[in-house]
Amino acid sequence: MKIGEASRISGVSARSLRYYEDEGLIVPGRFSNGYRDYCPSTVDRVLAVRSLLESGLPLRLIKEILPHLTDGREGGGTDPVCAEFLREVRNYRDRLTARIADLSAQRSALDAYLREVRSTDA
Repeated sequence: MKIGEASRISGVSARSLRYYEDEGLIVPGRFSNGYRDYCPSTVDRVLAVRSLLESGLPLRLIKEILPHLTDGREGGGTDPVCAEFLREVRNYRDRLTARIADLSAQRSALDAYLREVRSTDA
């Protein structure tokens, strides 16, 4: 599919798709006329990149971890991983866990508020 369709399907702008390619995060094929050709697996990878970026993972870490998340290997493969990288990924995961806990607490507070409002409206 061409870049416009890939953009529509993924919800990622054509500009972002070009940026992801420039950064080496995706490698779309090319039609004979030079237009980019996005296959479904490339769109899936775009969605993974977008999700990781939206969650706050730095591009530097995304570049390192993305192949282990999207190439179908179990357990992250056998590539040697430096301790500093693992520490950064664990720290990021811990920050996500804390954010999830904060969001859950906020949702619970909103639920309690809505229950309270419903009981006073009756």
